[in-house]
Amino acid sequence: MLKKTVSLFVVALVLSVTACKDNGSAKITEEDMKSFESEKVSATTEQPMTQGENVSENQPSTPVDGKYPKIQFNKLEHDFGTIKAGEKVETEFIVKNIGESDLIILDAQGSCGCTVPNPPKEPIKPGNSAPIKVSFDSTGKTGQQSKTVTLTTNTETGKEMFTIKANVLPKEGSGITQ
Repeated sequence: MLKKTVSLFVVALVLSVTACKDNGSAKITEEDMKSFESEKVSATTEQPMTQGENVSENQPSTPVDGKYPKIQFNKLEHDFGTIKAGEKVETEFIVKNIGESDLIILDAQGSCGCTVPNPPKEPIKPGNSAPIKVSFDSTGKTGQQSKTVTLTTNTETGKEMFTIKANVLPKEGSGITQ
């Protein structure tokens, strides 16, 4: 009885191992690949984009009515002046929507980790304004600093930028002179 069980197990193992060696890619013909490629191309070119659909998550779509929001900043640059290394400073940029549809800020990125923008989460209606707080951490920085903030928006250009500046003095006793 034990020999029969072991024999059946060995036969089942051999069958399962050899059955998996079937080369499925050899069954795909050149004609199948051409058909697949033409279906893929027609699927991407025949379907028009609708409002709200995006090619990528951070790329705004074209509005159906052709009306875009438009950004107006109260300033395009803020200079913190001279600060000491290690200081954290903050400013506020006011964004006004002077366009014809709701302004949506999809993303806000500082040019380095020391610059952190905090944009509004809600859409900004035409004619309304909202603050964007920007903080700058001067830890590890010395000398003249210039950092940009890039906003990804649903405006016609899709990108808007502004700048912050500071002259960072080294900490006392750091041995660094300017």
